[in-house]
Amino acid sequence: MSGSIVLCPNVQRDSGFACTAAVKDMLEKEGHRVAVCPVCGEQWDPPGFETAALEDVLPGADLLVTLGGDGTILRIAPRVMGYSVPLVGVNLGHTGFLTELDRENVELLRQAAAGEFEPVPRMMLDVSVWRRGENVFFDTALNDAVISGIVQNVRLTALGDGKRILAFSGDGVIVSTPTGSTAYSMAAGGPLVEPDAEGIVLTPICAHMLAARSFVLKPERTVTIVPEDVSEGRRCVLSVDGRGLTDLYDGDEVTVTKSRHRLLIAYLGTKSFYETAFEKLGERA
Repeated sequence: MSGSIVLCPNVQRDSGFACTAAVKDMLEKEGHRVAVCPVCGEQWDPPGFETAALEDVLPGADLLVTLGGDGTILRIAPRVMGYSVPLVGVNLGHTGFLTELDRENVELLRQAAAGEFEPVPRMMLDVSVWRRGENVFFDTALNDAVISGIVQNVRLTALGDGKRILAFSGDGVIVSTPTGSTAYSMAAGGPLVEPDAEGIVLTPICAHMLAARSFVLKPERTVTIVPEDVSEGRRCVLSVDGRGLTDLYDGDEVTVTKSRHRLLIAYLGTKSFYETAFEKLGERA
């Protein structure tokens, strides 16, 4: 590999940049050029080495390494999705479902830096809010878009290509990618979907409706979520991959479609999806 290796630490997870420094030293001894681009706490400079802006080094990068947890990958995904740079995550957090490595097997980054991995594209979703015909919000999700009520239930109608799928009152609805099927969607009763598959998972949250079930839709569908009876005392919000809250109002439409962008994951073959699912979500019977 002729380009640089980019390390993206979350300073809240890698206190003092100890893991980052060790990985940087390891890879430089292998002859690689290494750039450090913090993605959380960018204003804090680590001791002993310089940092760079992520957008400045991505064009010449061969590999991106996140050091943190799933949230670190979700935060960085929209910033790197326009580049064909494979990403591998080192888990310094809790569950670490999106990360393949942890502190104990960080040595496998030598293999990744040498290009010995399988590039696996992950589907993403474009999320828009339309208000009186105007696009007032846009973001791209690796995991999911969540439309939910605050404190009180919300009434929602979900459509696929303009045809009604569900109309119900409840806590909200999750529109997720296969990657996001192991996150909030699963906790709300949705199915587990292989992350390299394609499809849109629609999962109601605590619906007041016996027939409310999760749906797996083909990836070409345009999913539209319409909130109803929203008022000052009945707040409804949108969150994309957990990045803040956007208020929704009566007449708004949230559209979710398959993005033309994908996140490229560097798969090292340490564990299958099924092994990871049982390890992270519960032991085998």
